[in-house]
Amino acid sequence: MALRHAVLAALLDGEYSGYQLAKVFDISVANFWHALPQQLYAELAKLEAEGLVAGRQVVQETRPNKRLFHVTEAGRAALEEFAAAGAKPSVIRDDLLVKVQTADRVGTVPVIEQLEARATAAEAKIELLDSLLRRMRGDADEEEFLLHGERVGGYLTCLRGVAFEQGHRDWCLRTAAVLKARLTGEKGDHS
Repeated sequence: MALRHAVLAALLDGEYSGYQLAKVFDISVANFWHALPQQLYAELAKLEAEGLVAGRQVVQETRPNKRLFHVTEAGRAALEEFAAAGAKPSVIRDDLLVKVQTADRVGTVPVIEQLEARATAAEAKIELLDSLLRRMRGDADEEEFLLHGERVGGYLTCLRGVAFEQGHRDWCLRTAAVLKARLTGEKGDHS
C-alpha cells in the first residue's frame, strides 16, 4: 500500500484541508498507516496533479485562506482498483525486535526499559482506540453496529488496531519479564 491509498481512503469521509487531514490521520488512520503532516501535504499535491483529488480555495476573513480537498471520480476508481488487487502479506520491521534479539549479548537493561515504555505506549493507544470505537458506534452495541451501522470500515480497522496493540503490549511485558528473570538469575549465579 502506498500513502496515496491511505490519503484517498481518508478523503472518502469528507472534504478536508491538509491540516484537517493530518488530524484525521492521527485519529483514524494512524493505527495502520503513519504519516507526518509534511508527507500528507506532499501527497495531496501529487494526487491533485494526477487528478485523483481536487482542491478548492476557501477565503477566510480572520485567518489565512485554506484549500479543501476531496476525492475525484478518478480517485475513487484508483481506490476501487487498489481494493480489488491482491493484498501483500504483512511484515514486521521493528528496531526493538533487533534489540531484543541481541539483548543477551549486548546488554539487557536498556532493552527492558524500552520494552516497558513500548508496553505503556501500547496501553495508551488501546485506550484511545477504545474511545474512538465507542464514539463511532454511539449507543449501539458492537454486534448491532457491525451488522447495521452506516459505515463499518473505520470501525473494523480500529478493532484491528486494538488487537495489534494488545498483542504488542502483552509481548513487550512478557519479553521484559523474561529478560528481567534471566538477568536476576544471571546475577544470582555469579555471586
